Amino acid sequence: MSKVYRETFFDFERHREPQHYGLIVERKGVGPALNKKAATRAHAPLDACVKGMPGLIGPVPVEDIAKQGWNVLREDLPLPLAVIRQDALHHNSDWMRRFLEERGSIFAPHGKTTMSPQLFDLQRRDGAWGITLATCHQVQVARQFGAKRIVLANQLVGKQSVAYILQALRDDPSFDFYCLVDDAAHVQALAQAAREADVGRPLQVLLEVGYAGGRTGCRDDACVQEVIAALKHASPYLALRGVEGFEGLIKPLPDQDVETQIAAFLARMIATVQACEAQQAFADGPILLSAGGSSFYDLVTRHFSSLRLSREHMVLTRSGCYLTHDSHLYKEAFARLKDRSPDVASLGHGLRPALEVWGYVQSRPESGKVIVNLGKRDISPDHMPPVMGWFRPAANAVPAAGAAPSSLSPDHVATGLDDQHCHMSVPADSPLRVGDMVCFGISHPCLTFDKWEAILMVDERYDVVGAIRTYF
Repeated sequence: MSKVYRETFFDFERHREPQHYGLIVERKGVGPALNKKAATRAHAPLDACVKGMPGLIGPVPVEDIAKQGWNVLREDLPLPLAVIRQDALHHNSDWMRRFLEERGSIFAPHGKTTMSPQLFDLQRRDGAWGITLATCHQVQVARQFGAKRIVLANQLVGKQSVAYILQALRDDPSFDFYCLVDDAAHVQALAQAAREADVGRPLQVLLEVGYAGGRTGCRDDACVQEVIAALKHASPYLALRGVEGFEGLIKPLPDQDVETQIAAFLARMIATVQACEAQQAFADGPILLSAGGSSFYDLVTRHFSSLRLSREHMVLTRSGCYLTHDSHLYKEAFARLKDRSPDVASLGHGLRPALEVWGYVQSRPESGKVIVNLGKRDISPDHMPPVMGWFRPAANAVPAAGAAPSSLSPDHVATGLDDQHCHMSVPADSPLRVGDMVCFGISHPCLTFDKWEAILMVDERYDVVGAIRTYF
C-alpha cells in the first residue's frame, strides 16, 4: 500500500500532538497535554449518578477530572472502581502500531471492546486506518464523535439501520463505510434499498467467508458464487471491495490443532479473493482482505502476506482487546502467540494488562473466606477475576510516600461472583480484613468496559489523571 494512498484515504480528523479529551498523555519528547477542543459531540460531565464517582461532588466536566487531585489508594473514590493504567494503555497502543508496521498491514481496531470515543481517538493517532464496529448503534455513536471510516463487521439488516446508513452516505460524502454480505437475497435487498434511497454512490461491501459451526459467512464455494453473481447484478448500487472472515472462534479438532484449522480457513479466504478477482467482481480501488481478532492476528498477517494479486490490496486486521489486554484470557492467548511467532520478541515487552477493578473487603465470615464488594455488574464474569494485589488504607487516610499495593499469595483466589459480591478463598493466615482494598485483573475486556459509563485513568501512583466515557 502506498504512503500517499494511506494518507489521503484516512479521513479521520488528525491531531499532530498526542492529545485526547480529558486524558493527560505523556510520551517521550512530549510533555503532558490536555486537548480541550470539543469533538463533534461533547461528553456529559461526571456526577454522583455515575458509578465510581464520589457522592458529594457536583457535575465535573470530563476534561477537568485530572484537576480534582484524586488518588485511588487515598480512598478519594468509592469502590468498586474500574481504572485503566495509563502507562500500560499507551504501551499496548504503541506495541500494536509497531507490530503492524513490521507486518505491512493496516488496522481498524474493533471499537465494540471499549465503545469509548476517546480511546478510538488514541487508536487513530497511533495509525488506525479506521474503526470496526458490530452494530448500527455503535456506528451512530462513533459518527457522533467524528469517525469517518467505519467497518461494520456484520451484515447490515433491519429497516431503521439500513435507512440510517444510506442517509448518512447520502448526506456526508466523507463517510467511508463498509459492511458484510453472505447471502444473495440480502445483496438484492440492499441494492433495492440503495436504489430507492438515491444515495449517489455505491454501498461498499465485503464478502464474508465462514466455516461450518461458526457464525456468519459463506460456508462453501457455491454460496460464494451465488453472492458474487448477485453483487454483479447489484451494481452500481453495491460495490464489492474485499473479502472478510473471523477466525477467532475456530476450535481445534481431535486430530488437528487450532493453528492448522485457522491456516485452512485463511487459505479459503485467499482462494475466495482470487476467485473474485478472476471474475472481475471487485469494484475500483485497493482490495481489502480482512480478518484477525485479538488472539490470532499474527497468523492472519503471516498467511495473508503470501497473497499475490494483479491489483493493489491491503491486509486489514481488527483486534480490539489488545488496547487494555487482560490478566487471563488474552494473557494466555498472547503467550501462545509469542511461542508460535518468536519474532515479536524484537518488539520488546509484550502487551500488558491495563484494566483493573478494585473493591473493598466487606466481610470475612470464615477464616478461609472473604467477601469483596464487587460482582457481575462490575467485572467480566467469563472467568473468575485474577487477584492482583491488595492495599490497606492508612488510618489517617494519607498513604505514606511511595505506598503501593502489595501482592497476595497464589492461594488467594476468586471462587464466585454474585451480582454485587465476589467470593474469595483465602488461607487462614491471610492478612485481609474488613476495609482492605483488593485489586482484580479482568478476563475479556469487552465485558468489563460495558459495565462502566466512565472509567478513570491512573498513573503508577494511582493518581487520577483523566477519565474516559463509554457508550454501550
